[in-house]
Amino acid sequence: MFKHDKKLLREVRVEKPNPQYAVLMQEQLGGGNGELKAAMQYLSQSFRIKDPAIKDLFLDIAAEELSHMEMVAQTINLLNGHDVDYKSVDAGVIQTHVLGGLSPVLTNSSGAPWTADYVTVTGDLVADLLSNIASEQRAKVVYEYLYRQIEDKYVKETIMFLLEREEAHNALFREALNKVKDTGSNKDFGITEDSKLYFNLSTPGEYFKSPDPTETSFSNPRK
Repeated sequence: MFKHDKKLLREVRVEKPNPQYAVLMQEQLGGGNGELKAAMQYLSQSFRIKDPAIKDLFLDIAAEELSHMEMVAQTINLLNGHDVDYKSVDAGVIQTHVLGGLSPVLTNSSGAPWTADYVTVTGDLVADLLSNIASEQRAKVVYEYLYRQIEDKYVKETIMFLLEREEAHNALFREALNKVKDTGSNKDFGITEDSKLYFNLSTPGEYFKSPDPTETSFSNPRK
């Protein structure tokens, strides 16, 4: 069961409308690394998790991602302002001015609709956690790019908050991965000598065997 708190996780403001930047923010609403993708991925993955603590972690983070989605949508609303005017958007989500009435629609910054293809669910907890860590990292990168392209101090504050929350989620997923690192696909594979070979294809015909793939040395770079 989910409950809706009418108060935003964090208040969002803008200094002034900026419809073209609203287009860029659409990426974190309906894009492949956006908030809706994260919420649906973690929620979907949680359905098969047996560890109660990790299941709760996935559900808690999924719920928070929905609150992030709400913040992004409200930021887009404020940036779009009140006037439907396609001329205010040089490129990107033109349809918000002709179809959505300035609504923060579920598309990315190019206008492509959100799709469940963005969501990764394998049923293997290790693989899903690694995917989630990567998802959080990619979301951070997008927010960093967005941060560099706006001067509005209030929008920057919102982006920085969301970026730092992605970092918090990243750390939590890493902690969960440490808890289950010897289970699932990590336990079932990588047990033969073949998993400990590194082929130095920069020098064809040569390879060396590492006792632990994590200790592979790069002490012989190409000369």
